[in-house]
Amino acid sequence: MRRRLLAEALGTAFLLIGVVGSGIMAERLAGGNVGVALLANAIATGAILYVLITTLAPVSGAHFNPAVTLAFELRGKIGRVDALAYVGAQIAGGILGVWLTHVMFELPVLQLSTHVRSGVAQGVAEVVATFGLLFTIFGGLKARPEAVPALVALYITGAYWFTASTSFANPAVTIARCLTDTFAGIRPLDAPMFIFAQIVAVELAALALPLLFGSDE
Repeated sequence: MRRRLLAEALGTAFLLIGVVGSGIMAERLAGGNVGVALLANAIATGAILYVLITTLAPVSGAHFNPAVTLAFELRGKIGRVDALAYVGAQIAGGILGVWLTHVMFELPVLQLSTHVRSGVAQGVAEVVATFGLLFTIFGGLKARPEAVPALVALYITGAYWFTASTSFANPAVTIARCLTDTFAGIRPLDAPMFIFAQIVAVELAALALPLLFGSDE
């Protein structure tokens, strides 16, 4: 369990380093072109996800996401106590990743985001983004388990562009991104709606995906 929690914390930390670090670098180099910055941010995030899932899936399952952990818990694939431990490791790792990124880019370590991401459209986008991520994971596990790292990386890279919220799809990422006032940030006031939408998507996936892919038994 110690190895699994370390893998979840380290993986989530590197995920946030990828998300926030590439956002900072992209914003600095894009010369005010938000589209170019978002493209760089999406590609870097997809790339680090492929690496992290490939290397750490044999250790912990490579959740890096409380929504994914909850989905597996609802399917009986992880116990409730272990799931809570995973979530704690993911949140702690995500926050550490944001702080390390600030150090690397010579920014104040402690920040709160002022980046507004509010409104019904953003909430609906997070339901779609999170449901789509779970569809990708469980569909991939059913069809081609060895392809899951690439499938998730490609999905998130695309979802940056086809969802209005740029596809957070992850409560730990949402919490951590409250703590950076950079390109990837989200205002703390807006985070609860995002997390609620992500949990709604997990519940919808728990109902719909077994109809598509059958049970795991």
